[in-house]
Amino acid sequence: RSFGGIAEITGGVKQVKLSKLLEKLEYEVLNGNVDIDIKNLVYDSRKAGALDVFVCVTGAVSDGHTYISDVAGKGVLAIVVQKDIEVTEELKDITLIKTADTRYALALMSAAFFDYPAKKLKTIGITGTKGKTTTTFMIRDILEKCNIKAGLIGTNEIIIGDVHIPSIRTTPESYLIQKYFSQMVEAGCSCVVMEVSSQALMLNRTAGILFDIGVFTNIEPDHIGPNEHASFEEYMECKSRLFKQCVHGIGNADSEYFDKIMEGHTCTLETYGIKNKADLKAENIRYIHEGGNITTSYNTTGTRELNIKLTLPGEFSVYNSLCAIAVSEHFNVDEKLLLDALYNTRVAGRVEPVKVSDDFIVMIDYAHNAMSLESLLSTLREYNPNRIVCLFGCGGNRSKLRRFEMGEVSGRMADLTIITSDNPRDEDPALIMQDIETGIKKTSGSYVMIEDRGEAVKYAIEHGEKGDIIVLAGKGHEDYQEIKGVRYHQTDKELVQKAMEDLAR
Repeated sequence: RSFGGIAEITGGVKQVKLSKLLEKLEYEVLNGNVDIDIKNLVYDSRKAGALDVFVCVTGAVSDGHTYISDVAGKGVLAIVVQKDIEVTEELKDITLIKTADTRYALALMSAAFFDYPAKKLKTIGITGTKGKTTTTFMIRDILEKCNIKAGLIGTNEIIIGDVHIPSIRTTPESYLIQKYFSQMVEAGCSCVVMEVSSQALMLNRTAGILFDIGVFTNIEPDHIGPNEHASFEEYMECKSRLFKQCVHGIGNADSEYFDKIMEGHTCTLETYGIKNKADLKAENIRYIHEGGNITTSYNTTGTRELNIKLTLPGEFSVYNSLCAIAVSEHFNVDEKLLLDALYNTRVAGRVEPVKVSDDFIVMIDYAHNAMSLESLLSTLREYNPNRIVCLFGCGGNRSKLRRFEMGEVSGRMADLTIITSDNPRDEDPALIMQDIETGIKKTSGSYVMIEDRGEAVKYAIEHGEKGDIIVLAGKGHEDYQEIKGVRYHQTDKELVQKAMEDLAR
């Protein structure tokens, strides 16, 4: 089934006035007029065609303004710019619109193009350094369990009814967000839960959306550097924007940066937490490890009194589930269905258990830097395993410092490290592994090096001991391994299954 803009939804018959697309935007008409019918809204010059309006978006790699001549030759009716341009002979029959920020313009025009689908959905936006993905899935699971049809947009995938679309980035471009929202409405969804990255907030991908609920999970120094954020202060400021474009705000009261994130908020505010004063609190947390399984349980106090049991490990899972409970309070969900949904939530590649034995546990996790790996391993240590076995590699064409740091963390915190390959990209995987080894040699940790990831997984399972927790880190939900510009299909879950089959022979 084909989804798209107004024209596509109605079988290609209906068009939309350019003035309608611009109705919420401040702009100047440099040439032509806005009382014209537009077939499609595009921001990729390769997709531009006759009767379209092209928005010149300036990105980190390319600038849409450089393609003006190209799209003019394709017969576009209008072009939206943020730079001064000359009305040349080839542009004299094209409507030219100038506005201060074409990314902001694209967001507002996209919302209008799809007839403001966000207004037809209950919208939940989640921002934070960690926990966004798991929390979005928990919330969707709860809503779906309670017969509230919910769409999802996030790092792992986009879910629209029965349709699952792989994600390219955590929060898509504004046009795609509005397109997905429109498809969700058409598919019968009444709400959507989505991850809202700091990059998306900075680049106006969610501009024009007034979220019904905005959520803050936590924040730590991350995503700072070229093409990301100039400083931690900028990173926090971008995160905080969500709470100036939502009706209800829900935040983690235990974050030391909570007040900074909520500074200047324009929404009502409620909190959850474990340590500090909060509207919804977790108490009596218990970490249980038995029979090749781990569970986490706790009680809630405050706005809701519940006995919660999770099959996900650690304090971060308590925080994620508390957040999901706080959001669910706005939907009046059935208590039994809520508890059942939380217990059964599984998120691909996020501390995802894979059953292989009653003696030991295998988990797949996306931890791919020192901070996330340390958090994961310290969490698993709370379950008093016989050993923690940590298998990971590092991506090629990325910082060598990450390799040293991850090697040192694993050497210090795991009982056995299995160094293997991740996405070597254009680098020699053996040299990447040597960098990891440099870090691990700063510790007294035991390690082995097995370049083939499949063989490394088989080694881990073959040598698993009673009470072990084996972590396959770094790849998470990814379904490929990238080597010399080519992506070969590979998932850690399938490697586990193959290892089990090989060992059973």
